[in-house]
This record gives sequence, C-alpha cells and structure tokens, in this order.
Amino acid sequence: MNTLIIINDPPYGTERLYNGLRMAHALIKRESAVTVFLMGDAVSGAKSGQKTPDGFYNVERMVKRVTIKGRVLLCGTCMDARGLTDDEMVNGAQRSTMDALAEATEQADKVLVF
Repeated sequence: MNTLIIINDPPYGTERLYNGLRMAHALIKRESAVTVFLMGDAVSGAKSGQKTPDGFYNVERMVKRVTIKGRVLLCGTCMDARGLTDDEMVNGAQRSTMDALAEATEQADKVLVF
C-alpha cells in the first residue's frame, strides 16, 4: 500500500507532527510505502540540531527514521517563509513543491492529514 501523510503543525506545542510520524513508523514496519509531506510549521520538524530535554520526544530523530525506508518531502515555500535553508535540514529530507504533493496524492492509496 502507498500512503501519503501530510502534516501541518509545528514540531512542539501540539502532538500532531509527533503522532503523524508515529503513524509513518508503524506503516513502514508493515512494509507500506510511506511519503510524509511536511508543510506550514511542520517543516521546522526536519531542522537538524534539535536539542530536547531528556525523556522528551525529538522530532528530528523521528524524521530521520522515516527517511531510512520512506520519503520525507518539505514544502519549499514553507521553508522559505520560515528562513530555513536546505543545508539546515535533516539528511534525506527533500525540498519539494505543491506539484510534487499533487503527484504523491494521485499515486497514494490512502492520504492521512495531521
């Protein structure tokens, strides 16, 4: 199965990004093809160098886990609006476009939005 997960919320403050990535991990374990598209404030979740308190989840590590067997696409317009550059992002996460999101949506068997 090909699943697209679209996430809009910031990495911390709400748990939508956290839960969307948890779902991605669970689907990858079941050998589904997973694409995660981060847009809006969620693009900040793919910024490298995050330091979180001990015992608190770290979205950067969660994004890296998805890139191993799935795809993480980042809305380029959203990155630009937040002053984020490609060099600041997690290895394996790719700057992307709305056209790529439209294509991923057409190819997906299921689309989940967080």
